[in-house]
Amino acid sequence: MRRQLLWGSLLLAPATIAVDKLTGAGDVALFVLAAIALVPLAWLIGESTEHAAEHTGPGIGGFLNASFGNAPELIVALFAVGANLPVVVRGSLSGSVISNLLLVYGITQVAGPDGARIDRRSLLTQIGLVGAAVVALALPAALGYTGPPERHTVVVASVPVAILLLLLYLAVVGRNLRRHRKREREAPREGAWPLSAALVALAAATGATAWVSEILVHSLHAFAAAVGLSEFFIAVVIVAIVGNAAEHGGAILIARGGKMRLATEIAISSSAQVAL
Repeated sequence: MRRQLLWGSLLLAPATIAVDKLTGAGDVALFVLAAIALVPLAWLIGESTEHAAEHTGPGIGGFLNASFGNAPELIVALFAVGANLPVVVRGSLSGSVISNLLLVYGITQVAGPDGARIDRRSLLTQIGLVGAAVVALALPAALGYTGPPERHTVVVASVPVAILLLLLYLAVVGRNLRRHRKREREAPREGAWPLSAALVALAAATGATAWVSEILVHSLHAFAAAVGLSEFFIAVVIVAIVGNAAEHGGAILIARGGKMRLATEIAISSSAQVAL
């Protein structure tokens, strides 16, 4: 029943696009529709990458899951950059990190069975990456508060920090791929989608997410003014949660099934990837 509801809710994406293009609906209604439509799209992205991972092995499969699992909030951030909304960029990305670290990880610990084991080595690695990202991102911010008032100085300091974080992320991805390469590839489980079908569904879901995210970003300012909340608050709370809703639900269900290592990995590694 739950899966049928999710499949049916995918119709919200074309409905949102049709309302935007064919009607004179206000920005408030468009924002609400777009925010709700992102939830099933995020689920379809996760479902597609999971089925694709059945054919690619654990290394590439894990990379696909981690990369496309955070696609909704990253796409929203990219459109916010194009719309010159730095507050929304900071809010959506920081909100994603915070919601994964606090909300999702906390709920998985409560929902999981008592005495369940977790992968401490992997957990400490991911937390270390998040900590390194926080320290690196704090340097330009501190310079902006204490240094010269010119924005140029902060931008110049931010570029090497961004390059450093990108290189750190690539190094971690390479390390994980090398580690998983030694493991034997298992046969796809029964009921797994063909690789071609999974990739087509992934491409379609990502494209629809990009379109809906553009509508969301362009209507965010009017929605914020209508409800009396700041754009930063909406980005941190609403945008981050709806972008991660399917991933959050999956982690909680996995934890309730007793797979605490996997649930913890989903919550912490997602935070580390967005931060980097």
